[in-house]
Amino acid sequence: MSEALDVDVAVCGAGPVGLALAAFLVRRGVAGERIVLIDGKSLGQAISDPRSIALSWGSVQLLEDVGAWPLAATPIHQIHVSRRGQLGRSLMDRHEHGLPALGYVTRYGAVVDALARAVERAGVAVLRPARVTSFDERTDGVELRLDDGRTLKAQVAVQAEGGVFGQQEDKSRRRDYGQTALIARVTVSQPAVHRAFERFTDEGPLALLPQDDGDGHQYALVWCMRPERAVSVLELGDDGFLAQLGEAFGARLGRFTAVSPRVAFPLGLNAEARASARTVAIGNAAQTLHPVAGQGLNLGLRDAAVLARELGRGADSAAIGKFMDARTQDRKLTIGVTDAMARAFIGGGPLQPLLGLGLAALDVVKPARMLLADLMMYGRR
Repeated sequence: MSEALDVDVAVCGAGPVGLALAAFLVRRGVAGERIVLIDGKSLGQAISDPRSIALSWGSVQLLEDVGAWPLAATPIHQIHVSRRGQLGRSLMDRHEHGLPALGYVTRYGAVVDALARAVERAGVAVLRPARVTSFDERTDGVELRLDDGRTLKAQVAVQAEGGVFGQQEDKSRRRDYGQTALIARVTVSQPAVHRAFERFTDEGPLALLPQDDGDGHQYALVWCMRPERAVSVLELGDDGFLAQLGEAFGARLGRFTAVSPRVAFPLGLNAEARASARTVAIGNAAQTLHPVAGQGLNLGLRDAAVLARELGRGADSAAIGKFMDARTQDRKLTIGVTDAMARAFIGGGPLQPLLGLGLAALDVVKPARMLLADLMMYGRR
């Protein structure tokens, strides 16, 4: 590769959203050699990432379109939604939608691996490990400088590298939920095969996603709580942690019998889509969501698919403008729904029994339940 690379699209960030954008661009007719991906991690580091992620049915269709599906994943046939300590629950089922699954649970590294192989087959250049140290936007494109001294020239630069809430630089646009998410894998004594759970507690949602280990007893856990409690819960031994988890979730899965090492990160909303004439942000770089309903990656993949459609017609400022217009409704609705869900069920108070009854009503009123499930699977179409 020459020291100066001239391309149509430079993508900063080769995680699932950045890789998907490159694959979608090729699918839309952009030559692989006219695209470059830049990432600070080696491919091995990215593939070894053990985090669990939920892919909606709509996201699976997008991955399948670029040859990045199937991959090792556990299907979700049902989603059980309830409020701790209140009557009322709702159950979403794949049969209502005539689908093999509502979504799938897999590992971050597995998605990266599948998409990396897809972009390699397409001849896309991937610069790893490399970091952009500066960029100069001009009327006819963008010049990017890398930490190894190389210079890239692109018609359009895409920021697809996003961090967790609390690591982002623009603090003025943050909305802090006052919560921390604890992430782990847990083992249960009585699994509900292919059923995911979203359990709302006084401190925030608690999600359990089925993730097969051969006997179906393992689940990916996302447990949201106040930061001060998260500190004390993280300090507990395994037995103490599992006892606290059992008290918060209940006995629907029997006993919690084992837990992996735990990690924690702060939660908040940072949803300010950014774009200029020649640059645009997508995925977590454009919006960091609360993990309730697992919509972050799915929204990012839809960003990538629409941006590829517009850039496939011409990598210029007009394409960025059309992309921003096309994504407004889906972004606003998905962000609004997840934000409302995260806030409505937190804390006590007189409205909590009504929220429980709302879940019961959702279970009875099929059109409303179908509409919510459709939004979670496909976004605003």
